[in-house]
Amino acid sequence: MASPWIASLLAIFVWWFSTGAILLAVRRADQIGGHSWLIVKWLPLLAFGVAAVTVSLPDASVFGAYLGFAGALAIWGWIELSFLAGVITGPVKAPCLPGLSGRDRFFRAFGTVAYHELAIVIGLWGIVAAADGAVNRMAVATYLVLFLARIFAKLNLYFGVPRINTEFVPTQLRHLKSYFRRGPATLAFPAAITALTALLAVCAERLWTAQSEAGTVGFALLTALAALALLEHWLMVVPLPDAKLWRWMLPAPKTTLPNED
Repeated sequence: MASPWIASLLAIFVWWFSTGAILLAVRRADQIGGHSWLIVKWLPLLAFGVAAVTVSLPDASVFGAYLGFAGALAIWGWIELSFLAGVITGPVKAPCLPGLSGRDRFFRAFGTVAYHELAIVIGLWGIVAAADGAVNRMAVATYLVLFLARIFAKLNLYFGVPRINTEFVPTQLRHLKSYFRRGPATLAFPAAITALTALLAVCAERLWTAQSEAGTVGFALLTALAALALLEHWLMVVPLPDAKLWRWMLPAPKTTLPNED
């Protein structure tokens, strides 16, 4: 497990599998209801994440690197699930008003995700505070990569990109589609690409110069995660069928009548 190749492949598999599992859980909740109960049933995931991060902090071994990575992903995954289930979102739960633009559109769009953003920041603050002075800060690094990638992704969906995949937008969040802007990429896109490429380069350089097995594994995990974040952004402009990665494992979406939208 100390091989950087194994660590990288594991990171890619966990990213793919966890994304699919969350989408599957939300899709089923869309079909049978019980979105609030869904995040309660997944509380063990959050508990595991908190426990894994806590145990990993004083452990500078290869196992500690994997544990910190897994713990941060579990915490992040539960917060994302709560958002996709439509439970922790924001005070605005209606589509964008016609003709709204500028600052008014921005603040209304932010209102759709305000509570979720707060939850993400609380998660970040909790991990950073817990890791103060710790020998293993893998959980902090993992969460920060996810945090940075998500902020850039949301900004690009808001300002505009050529390709926006709305296939997996849950029923509870259909109003968010009206805040997406499909069109030519704006300055937000090259800014995101530049920042994520720099992040990937730093992680890869640290991986190349790592002096310990734990360092090698840790930076291999982070390099793979940064590469996936960069790839997700490029898929906003490159016409590739990325939805096929998960479509086959999900049940068909619940059909609705036209007047229900």
